[in-house]
Amino acid sequence: MKQVWILNHYALEPSSAGGTRHFDLAANLREHGWQATIIAASVEHPTGRQRLAPDERRRHECLSGIPFLWIRTPEYKGNGLSRILNMFAYTWRVLLPSSVRGLAPPDIVVGSSVHPLAALAGLVLARRHGVPFIFEVRDLWPQTLIDFGKLRERSMTAWMLRRLESWLYRRAARIVVLLPYAGDYIASMGISREKVVWIPNGVELSTFGESTDMSRTGPLAAFELMYFGSHGQANGLEPLVHAMKLVSDHVPAGAVRLRMIGGGPLKPRLMQLAQSLGLDNISFEAAVPKHAIPALAAQADAFVITVVGLPRLYRFGISMNKLFDYLAAARPVIIASSAANNPVRDADAGLTVPPDDPDALAQAILTLYRMSPQERLHMGVAGRRHVEMHYSFNRLAARLAVALDECLPSATQAEANDTVHIG
Repeated sequence: MKQVWILNHYALEPSSAGGTRHFDLAANLREHGWQATIIAASVEHPTGRQRLAPDERRRHECLSGIPFLWIRTPEYKGNGLSRILNMFAYTWRVLLPSSVRGLAPPDIVVGSSVHPLAALAGLVLARRHGVPFIFEVRDLWPQTLIDFGKLRERSMTAWMLRRLESWLYRRAARIVVLLPYAGDYIASMGISREKVVWIPNGVELSTFGESTDMSRTGPLAAFELMYFGSHGQANGLEPLVHAMKLVSDHVPAGAVRLRMIGGGPLKPRLMQLAQSLGLDNISFEAAVPKHAIPALAAQADAFVITVVGLPRLYRFGISMNKLFDYLAAARPVIIASSAANNPVRDADAGLTVPPDDPDALAQAILTLYRMSPQERLHMGVAGRRHVEMHYSFNRLAARLAVALDECLPSATQAEANDTVHIG
């Protein structure tokens, strides 16, 4: 079986809370003749949990059939200097020959960014083993930092990151992007579009089943709206809390309830805001492991996803894990976003409102609440069919396998090289 190493600093095992993109791709790649090994840092982001014992420098283990290699990195909390040191530690230590000792030699190495140093390490390892390098771009560094106001456009840091970014693009055999229009950004740097492959986040449909029982919902029953995922700056959740205050003014007590499930730096602030508004229609719950999401999602009548209103930041689109989980659960979705793409609208699976608009959000919640179960079911099933066609990890892994295969030297080229060498 062909071997691919995937370097993802922040990769998660299936028992963790958060996205498991590379685990799910790896599980489905085996059907296409590829065995993936995921190489990640030992400290879990953002919890700071250290996976390794004090005397362990690395750990190679198989989780649900997928090989993981954990590289020891120092613990950290937040986004300060300690996190930056963690990034450099991962990059340096993964390049030590002793760190990857015992792994099957790779046929391809994938370096996956959130930060580009992991991709740089992937390129170095690919060169060391004489195999192609694939650059997977999950965040457009430094552009995302600039658009978020975290980095000045003309700063030395931005200049250095752009040089590194361009250097990696030019040396990659393929560039995998998660955002549907990221190819426009990459092409603007003089990179051939033929190198770019769009493989978004998706969902493992086999874990969801097809729950379409909507019988308990309706104007006379409690309507359960659900949000799960990170509570951070990019998630734009404060307008949602304000929207629930507006909803409470138009429905009987207890008629509509919002469950906010997950963690993140803004969760304490959101809880304080709900308390200051006197809301008893929002519950804040802890994050759950990825494998628990399907059963949890089946308890919802509808889902909500909010994206902070920064059109420039999202001009290349969005690809959020939670969105595809929502659609797979066959429930209608309210999305507050001005991003360049909108899978909810594409699927006719719910309602779209502008970002940062509590009034519009409240009206959308009330609209769904007042719909018949049959109307909501129609939206939910449409969303489910859409992810089956476009976002199942089975289909996405097949697309990745094609990209991997295309990067391998063809038998014809290999024979030609042999002939030239012999002559």
